[in-house]
Amino acid sequence: MMNALALVTGSAHRLGKVFALELARLGYSVALHYRGSADEADHTVKEIRAFGVECLPIRADLTLPEKIDFLFSLVDEFKAPLKVLVNSAAVMTAANPTEMETAEWDLALDLNLRAPFLLAQRAAERMTTGGLIVNITDVGAQKAWSRYPAYTVSKAGLESLTKVLARALAPTIRVNAIAPGLALPSEVVTAEEWNRLLTKLPLKRAAKAEELASALEFLVKNEYITGQTIAVDGGYSLI
Repeated sequence: MMNALALVTGSAHRLGKVFALELARLGYSVALHYRGSADEADHTVKEIRAFGVECLPIRADLTLPEKIDFLFSLVDEFKAPLKVLVNSAAVMTAANPTEMETAEWDLALDLNLRAPFLLAQRAAERMTTGGLIVNITDVGAQKAWSRYPAYTVSKAGLESLTKVLARALAPTIRVNAIAPGLALPSEVVTAEEWNRLLTKLPLKRAAKAEELASALEFLVKNEYITGQTIAVDGGYSLI
């Protein structure tokens, strides 16, 4: 009998990979979504299969609704019940709010907020006997990061969407969010700035991969939690 299936978006590398590997460790088969990171996706597929579970890589541009439908057409061919959806794919663009191009704004909102909404709709149609949706937000959703306007607004919207979907899809499907703080350096943040931010944290260090993964394991195993955002941020939300 085939294992239950987990779909993780943006899971070729970075945080999406962390969550995909954790679900594989927990025994789920994994539908590994990626867009442009083909080499990283191939490597991650091998790592997932090393856990003894199946892994199906799917390439799709989630800013296009028809590609989300295409993604689920392949998920359906997997012939395993979809039980977990992790919405991890995102884009973070630095820009001045007064000068940001419309196309940059739309890209962030389309990928970071609209895509998780559409993915949740499609997943819910398949989770008829129960399931879990986890949205990956950001501690910045509760901040006013003027350097990342579209990203910050989209993540704040995703936390709100988490609550809306949790009410709408209960009791069959639980919907929660994980809000990482400083975990993996971003190309839009210099090494100097990264180190400066770390020194401001109460815990004075970045998150370890296993610390983020354990938050997902907690949400998978505790079936009495829905509509919540778990901050794994080393105290970033306190500053």
